[in-house]
Amino acid sequence: MALKSSAVSVSLLCLVLLANGCYGGQIAIYWGQNGNEGTLGEACATGNYDYLILAFLPTFGNGQTPMINLAGHCDPYSNGCTGLSSDIKSCQAKGIKVLLSLGGGAGSYSIASTQDASQIATYLWNNFLGGHSSSRPLGPAVLDGIDFDIEGGSNQHWGDLARFLKGYGMAKQGKQVYITAAPQCPFPDAWIGNALTTGLFDYVWVQFYNNPPCQYTSGGISNLENAWKQWITSIPANKIFLGLPANSQAAGTGFIPSADLISQVLPAIKNSAKYGGVMLWSRYYDAQSGYSSSIRSHV
Repeated sequence: MALKSSAVSVSLLCLVLLANGCYGGQIAIYWGQNGNEGTLGEACATGNYDYLILAFLPTFGNGQTPMINLAGHCDPYSNGCTGLSSDIKSCQAKGIKVLLSLGGGAGSYSIASTQDASQIATYLWNNFLGGHSSSRPLGPAVLDGIDFDIEGGSNQHWGDLARFLKGYGMAKQGKQVYITAAPQCPFPDAWIGNALTTGLFDYVWVQFYNNPPCQYTSGGISNLENAWKQWITSIPANKIFLGLPANSQAAGTGFIPSADLISQVLPAIKNSAKYGGVMLWSRYYDAQSGYSSSIRSHV
């Protein structure tokens, strides 16, 4: 009886939250590409984020030695990023998922073959996830998953990499390894579109910016709304996130003022069963604008 009472109480609480504009969406943000954005621990301490994506691992594949690049935060060449381990663990203790993003807009990456994908998955498992290595770039902390921000190189074998990573998580870690992706909003994405049809990706944060045919324009949401519908009906991910710049300087086009996001855009997409929330680029710009704080209770 006590359990039933608790369930009723939770249900009533959810109804109250819904009435006040809280719909259970989440916020993901990229961190790591500006040394002035504050520490990882400070980002998590804001309480505004549910997913913290470390950007980036821009060099890997096709025989290259993998190398992480966290801009001015630490020097991986001197093993200087291992100090992030305590911040990662602190974020996770708050319930925040911390992922590593592969690729980015500038890098040297591609996958030459299925065997190459297997080798990359092994490297990622041993150096960032639940495996073991004597030289883990971020120290002993175990990340929650891997993000694919693929914007160049080749469009081949990303599905193979996702499959190998999923296999490691279930077979060796005994818990979920989150696999996410950040495609551009024109459908299908030129680089990772094929991989996204595999059903292996948990969350897809679609970049609805720097792409006028499928982004918000002042006073008009039809392009964005039409693209959103295509993504949620065509991609078998658990959740789709609306990817946005955190202020007007964060991208060339596509910034949505928070008032317009709250009053126009979110009401048009939040009823989707696959709606997951909002992804922001990036922590540096969000720290300047306070965008996540202004939308948090409405997402």
